[in-house]
Amino acid sequence: MTATPAATTTPAKQHTVVDSPYGPLTLVATDGVLSALYMTDQRHRPPEETFGVPDPEPFGEVIRQLGQYFAGDRTAFDLPLNLAGTPFQRSVWAELLKIPYGETRTYGELAEELGKPGASRAVGLANGKNPVGIIVPCHRVIGASGSLTGYGGGLDRKQRLLAFESGGSGGREEDGVQVLF
Repeated sequence: MTATPAATTTPAKQHTVVDSPYGPLTLVATDGVLSALYMTDQRHRPPEETFGVPDPEPFGEVIRQLGQYFAGDRTAFDLPLNLAGTPFQRSVWAELLKIPYGETRTYGELAEELGKPGASRAVGLANGKNPVGIIVPCHRVIGASGSLTGYGGGLDRKQRLLAFESGGSGGREEDGVQVLF
């Protein structure tokens, strides 16, 4: 008698693209739960063929909460997340979720919170691999000197997100003219 290998199931993936003040956002769900939010030209963005079938069905609540956030009516998200990463990455992402709206932390402060002083570079690498930007607020992490360092979505977007959350317009300047959302 021959043993039959156990059946393995491939996670079902769906995706949709929504407009935002920061450009189009690609939302990806794995087994119906948000697992990624990618910006255009984002560093560490996987190929689109890995996003699954186009289907807006799993994203109604995500889109609603993002709309409230961009309108200035929401300061924290209440969504289930399916975050795939190493245990260390997931611990960093959990710390990111604790950073209050409108505030920032340094990579070193996050390393301290994790009980790993001196691991600011590792925290930075994990931060850069965050698959759910904006909702898991990696844009709220800055350099020790207060400088804006690294952001998978681009430093311009990071600056605009931080300005938006601190009560600024979050717009951008083009040819000396302030462009709002």
